[in-house]
Amino acid sequence: MTIEPDLSTVDEWDDVIRDYPEDRETARSMYRRARRFLESFTWCQGIEKGYVGILQSHIVGVFLFKIRPAKPDVDEWLWVVVGDLPSAYLVCEGNPNPATALEGYIHEMSRWVDAVENGQPVAGLIPTRVDPTPKYAAMLKSRLKVLDKYLRSNFAEVLKNSDPFE
Repeated sequence: MTIEPDLSTVDEWDDVIRDYPEDRETARSMYRRARRFLESFTWCQGIEKGYVGILQSHIVGVFLFKIRPAKPDVDEWLWVVVGDLPSAYLVCEGNPNPATALEGYIHEMSRWVDAVENGQPVAGLIPTRVDPTPKYAAMLKSRLKVLDKYLRSNFAEVLKNSDPFE
């Protein structure tokens, strides 16, 4: 079942890129990376619409996409997180806005890091295209700490008032 996100918390890609004065090329690169990531899955027949939720140039981008699913059991609304870390997608259920999507990303990737650090399998965890080695786990762990600090200092009120089960 597709859960629709809160579109009042995102901006349409076309509006952002037109009005984004600083580092437009990096913003475009992050957006293209998020699109290509989604389009690389066979269950995505294409992207109908793109939105920007969070954009910190060179660090993290949280994008929302409405896709054309190839199968009926695939959500049509998906968040994609890209940046100086492994790309990942998240469903909107439990993640109604970009801050909760980033929080969900941090949580799921932290589970991945914990599994790798403890020599546990990662097969049932958030899919990544990163080898599950201690080296990559350590690198990701340090980036997740920075992201969590950024999230808590910039979106604390949103996270406090967000009910993921609305």
